Amino acid sequence: MTRIAVTGHMNLTATSVLLVYDAIVDAFTRLNSDELVGISCIARGADSVFAQAVLDCGGRLEVILPSTNYRASKVKPDHARQFDDLVSRASEVRVMPFEEANRRAYEAANAELLARCDLLFAVWDGQGSVDKGGTAAAVAEARTRGVSVDVIWPDEAARE
Repeated sequence: MTRIAVTGHMNLTATSVLLVYDAIVDAFTRLNSDELVGISCIARGADSVFAQAVLDCGGRLEVILPSTNYRASKVKPDHARQFDDLVSRASEVRVMPFEEANRRAYEAANAELLARCDLLFAVWDGQGSVDKGGTAAAVAEARTRGVSVDVIWPDEAARE
């Protein structure tokens, strides 16, 4: 069994969503694992693209939500349908012990992702982060913990 978590950019262009999806599916295929478990916070962008790819490839999805109010306060209308679908299809949904979705909640969710995985997929353009809850910070923390990181950023990928 391979347990893979994801971190990545929320603001992928529409074209990049397709490119990233294909790159993730290719990465799963290369792993040649008998059982795939994907761990995601299912935020808009990379997290949800990864989660959809996990399910489409026959894997099991575990969802980590940063706070009890995450759905109500952070999920935008254009992402709500996909978010709800992914939650309903998850084998497990863990809600971190925070009422509000804030920096501490995101950092705790990232820590939980890293504690549960063998490998981190980082849908990342390589740019630094301005905060501890961002993609670059998650990659740095994974490397500090000794978690393998596979950076996924197709050549034509871009952020909005």
